[in-house]
Amino acid sequence: MERIVEGKANKRFMEGNRIILRPLEGKHAEFFYESMQRQETRRLTGTQRVHSLEGVRSFIESVQKDASRVDLVIFHKEEERPLGELALMEMDPFNRHALLRIAIDRPEDRGKGYGSEALEVLLEYAFGVLQLHRIELEVFAFNASAIRAYEKVGFKKEGIRREVLFYDHRYHDAHVMGILESDYRALRRAEIPVDV
Repeated sequence: MERIVEGKANKRFMEGNRIILRPLEGKHAEFFYESMQRQETRRLTGTQRVHSLEGVRSFIESVQKDASRVDLVIFHKEEERPLGELALMEMDPFNRHALLRIAIDRPEDRGKGYGSEALEVLLEYAFGVLQLHRIELEVFAFNASAIRAYEKVGFKKEGIRREVLFYDHRYHDAHVMGILESDYRALRRAEIPVDV
């Protein structure tokens, strides 16, 4: 499924059937800045602070120097346009685990499977190349479509952080979800057809 190929600017990136994952760079700052202005994106990600374009540029510069992260931009393969972002964060090489974050930017691109495909490509890279053992994430309880997408690729609900987000004048719970390499491999084996 996941292939690593040479990019147009001689950069290595990963691709699926419909998406490409490229390393986050300074040239992506305006895309991220515009994304952070969308009310629904802010709600789904729990973003409350106001960010300037210069602040976004500084953030990108800082994460590029952080060896405990892999920050990627999800691109539509045919249309060559950014769809969202995906990151592995706080990678722990001793315990072999990391935190995951993903966001699909525009409402019209959500619910089309781009996020699930990007997750599948990233999980293959994380468990195969980076040799991680566990990946976890948090998702707000009101984001039912994201929860379904995470479950589709093998994440399991592990707990609830009660009233962790105060947004729109009320508190919201967050689900803690995780996937182990063994969960991922078992799911992939079940998907591979067996010739008789």
